[in-house]
Amino acid sequence: MAATPEPRYMGGQAVLEGVMMRGESTWAVAVRTPEGDIALEVRAAPGWADRYRRIPVVRGVASLGESLSLGYRALTWSANQQVPEDERVSERAMGVAITVSMVVFTALFIVVPAVAGKGASGWLDFLPFELAEGVVRLGLFVGYLAAISLIGDIRRVFQYHGAEHKAIAAYENGVELTPEAADRFTTAHVRCGTNFLLTVMVVAIVTYSFVPADGLWEVVASRVVLVPVIAGLAYEVIRLAAKHMDRAWVQWLMKPGLALQRLTTREPTPDQLEVAIASLRAVLTAEQLAEVEARARRGAPGTRPRPAFGT
Repeated sequence: MAATPEPRYMGGQAVLEGVMMRGESTWAVAVRTPEGDIALEVRAAPGWADRYRRIPVVRGVASLGESLSLGYRALTWSANQQVPEDERVSERAMGVAITVSMVVFTALFIVVPAVAGKGASGWLDFLPFELAEGVVRLGLFVGYLAAISLIGDIRRVFQYHGAEHKAIAAYENGVELTPEAADRFTTAHVRCGTNFLLTVMVVAIVTYSFVPADGLWEVVASRVVLVPVIAGLAYEVIRLAAKHMDRAWVQWLMKPGLALQRLTTREPTPDQLEVAIASLRAVLTAEQLAEVEARARRGAPGTRPRPAFGT
């Protein structure tokens, strides 16, 4: 008998006043408009990650690249639904803004930790450079999340982030896709991007320990070059954890990442859950939707599909 294809985990991202979801062959973004309606956009998914899904590490890099591409397109569309037509921005303009943001991100989370780590390890001879660098990077990351969570608009995005997690949990557990049913689930999720970034930082400490740390700029260059490798390795860690969350030791290892999501998620309102579910329903195939509704009627548990970035 032919092997049954492993179903796909739903992945997504919170955007301005809404949620983007990525399904098997399509991605959708739903937002609450200023008039109170739900606007929905559905497009074909590029499928970069699917081409490399059997190649470890590479599939993680491809999945991350695809997620970044879909993310900025969804963010552009969602932002344009909140302003008059003559004030809307193009995907090109949003791409430039995100590129600038990534340069700033590189400076803040790669260059600064490398400089600080060099100084700390030189001052404290017993402290390995890679560990000092990792601690500084983690401190900057947590501080950054704590700071932006104080901004009102960002808190609303974090509420939609929680709504995204709850909607996906409802799908994966085979319950009815309604705001009331989804609200029973937690806002924490093992495949969340926050958990992924924390895993990246831990994997980076181990990986960088094998790289000679001589001159400062050589260190910085090695950090930038190794970003795809570290992202791919972190993807494999998250993918493996998602498959074995029923094991106590895996749950223990994932606790820091799940706890960190308290900074990046908030409890959503029923209206926000409605938006997340609208986006999720839009990317479900007819077969998936029929299966979910049948499982909900039977009260059966959900299947275990394949992981995706972004939740």
